Amino acid sequence: MALLVAVTGIALFPVGPGPPALETLFLTFLKIGSVLYGSGYVLLAFLRNDFVVRLGWLTNEQLLDAVAVGQITPGPVFTTATFIGYLAGGPLGAVLATLGIFLPAFVFVAAVNPWVPRIRNSQWAAGLLDGVNVTAVGLMAGVSLVLGLDAIVDVPTGVLGIVAGFLLFRYRVNTTWLIAGGAVFGMALYLLGIASV
Repeated sequence: MALLVAVTGIALFPVGPGPPALETLFLTFLKIGSVLYGSGYVLLAFLRNDFVVRLGWLTNEQLLDAVAVGQITPGPVFTTATFIGYLAGGPLGAVLATLGIFLPAFVFVAAVNPWVPRIRNSQWAAGLLDGVNVTAVGLMAGVSLVLGLDAIVDVPTGVLGIVAGFLLFRYRVNTTWLIAGGAVFGMALYLLGIASV
């Protein structure tokens, strides 16, 4: 790891007990990719549990930044893994994190494909999937609450959160536009001296 930092010049996470190991990074994303089900937003619960709580490599604020980057880049929310991997280990970390999160999906699709017609007609599988769906929604709600408390730190961020929520639920504004608007709002507050970095 020290050689990687010396060669690439990429700084490691400034948070946590020590520098992340590339093997741990890959295996953690491989595990997440293996058990993740449902919307990409369920990913937030796994990322927070592993990288904020268990490993201590990220703060909640850094996780929110990673999710924002995943939102504004083309492709699925899973590209958040690439950003986290890059922060942890530079270009090689980005490749390993991306491979780790996506590899299980390719393996599972190839393995399950012959059984898809039988699974679709199974009452047992339908009940199982309903239970997993409800759990996924609960995970998203819980993590959203925790990260929301870290993101809303003052009156301006509270107002921005309310306005963004209104625009999202009332007018179905694309999240990319909401993130861009939040960035402009934050920059305006900074330039006016109301907010600090």
